[in-house]
Amino acid sequence: MRHTREEVIKRTIREYKLLDRLVARLSDEEWGRRLPRPETKDRWTVKDALAHITYWKAGVARTIRKERRPVEERGLSANDVNHIVFMRWRKCSPQEVLAWHRQVQKDLLAALWAVPDEWFSGKERNEDWPSDLEGHSAFHRVKDIEEALAKPSLSSRVTAKKEKSPA
Repeated sequence: MRHTREEVIKRTIREYKLLDRLVARLSDEEWGRRLPRPETKDRWTVKDALAHITYWKAGVARTIRKERRPVEERGLSANDVNHIVFMRWRKCSPQEVLAWHRQVQKDLLAALWAVPDEWFSGKERNEDWPSDLEGHSAFHRVKDIEEALAKPSLSSRVTAKKEKSPA
């Protein structure tokens, strides 16, 4: 399938809006909710998932601008890069990650508007290309962030348990 600038930008904006609406008004407790992840992976929170999504979107902008990966990330597997991103952003505040998420979107849209048309239509690509702008983001938005936010918080479970116990 060949893509167009307009169609890729439309999908990118749609997914960004869904994600941004989800995270825009989270409480500190919600930002810190743990995601359902395997024991062998870093213990991400909602905040870490947003940093992860944002990092890979920034990578697409970097690719469009023909910039190289940072030296410390070259030659690493995706899992190793994910660990670097986790370590880099885990002590940052949710507000810092949210601001970065929004800045990367602006940078990404500028890059998408600036790149030649051939970048979009020059090759046959799969349906969700470029995946980090829509499919990858949507996966983590739904399977990680929404799922973590749907579970009752620890404080609400403790309150519910106290309400059930006999006085």
